Amino acid sequence: MSVESSSSAVQQPPSSSNLPLLGDNQVVATTSSASSASSSSSSSSSSVGAGNVVGVPLDTQSSGEPPAKKQLLDGGGATSSSGSSLLSSAAAASGMHEKLAHRISNALCCAVCLDLPKTAMYQCQMGHLMCAACFTHLLADGRLRDQIATCPNCRVEISKSTASRNLAVEKAASELPSECQFCNKEFPYKSLERHEQHECQERPTKCKYHRIGCQWRGPFHETNEHERNCLHPQKSGYEVMAALEAHDERIKEEKKMFNTLIDLLSYEKIIFNDLQMKPYRTDEYVHKLFYETARFSAFNQQWVVKARINNSQRDPHQSNERTITYQLILKTKTSTPMSIHFFALKGPFSDMKVSTQIYKHEFTETSTESEYYVLPLPDGIGGSGSSECNRMLANKGINFRLLMFLLNK
Repeated sequence: MSVESSSSAVQQPPSSSNLPLLGDNQVVATTSSASSASSSSSSSSSSVGAGNVVGVPLDTQSSGEPPAKKQLLDGGGATSSSGSSLLSSAAAASGMHEKLAHRISNALCCAVCLDLPKTAMYQCQMGHLMCAACFTHLLADGRLRDQIATCPNCRVEISKSTASRNLAVEKAASELPSECQFCNKEFPYKSLERHEQHECQERPTKCKYHRIGCQWRGPFHETNEHERNCLHPQKSGYEVMAALEAHDERIKEEKKMFNTLIDLLSYEKIIFNDLQMKPYRTDEYVHKLFYETARFSAFNQQWVVKARINNSQRDPHQSNERTITYQLILKTKTSTPMSIHFFALKGPFSDMKVSTQIYKHEFTETSTESEYYVLPLPDGIGGSGSSECNRMLANKGINFRLLMFLLNK
């Protein structure tokens, strides 16, 4: 069929009887007849565009492709716009994730210190959460005040028997991101400690020449450069003598402790007792807390161990630093002096963490009580381990093993 002009082709479409059946993926188009040589290129292009068959879906008229394939083909042209939209959506999703993690962290934090638990997480009967350190601190304060420990939120009574571990919170908290205190990067809470101790490039590190007096302390990634330029290896022996003497003094103390213990083990009379100290109150106007064991036998005598908190300070609950001191008391009369070495250590029924420190006292008829000696707990300077002390005070009793050595004269 000939078409005289593009306008006539538009005004008189072909009858449906002469058209083939159109499927979903078929496009039938009629082309315009050959235009004259004097016709411009614009008129020929308009005639071709206008020769499309009426009845073909609009979304396939321009390209001749189905919608799904057309969208894929057109995707290459919109790469920049789609890439920017993907980046913006990713940033929005990251922001929502961080916001959600922050909200979950606030919901699972300890009600006392407002921090995520590093170890165990306890809850009161009403479900309020407390980390292990704060929980034992509350129980220790209740012991020192001679009051029942209560939850800081709802004031319900808390104890080792009424409070329970919340394992779901502990597991959820271990998966939450937490910020490294050195590099400020976020890591899962369960792997944060390993990162800060062994992997972080910003963790504080000593120089390998600190034994000879180098006081440098800086980030780990600067250690190699500092050690290459450190001046202490070039110092004379006289200049590093002070640092070496201090180091030798520490080694000498450790060696002395070891030799003393070996010497005591060669004594003829050695005895140990597994004991438990229970809390009591004095009869003074201000009742002070002390601990005491039941009587026990050693070297045909009766003995008692007594302990006190912060040397019987008036209000020990108001102090963050807490210490335990103990003494050995002879309860029976002796006609001959007894030179006793003794020290406390962890027993089979105890989870107490204590360092070794040997004490000596000469028991006579007039001197039946030793001095109060510090129980050397490991997480403090000079035996002052406050967190371990709180953990012991939170228990109903303090279990330990006492070793005693009698020197025959």
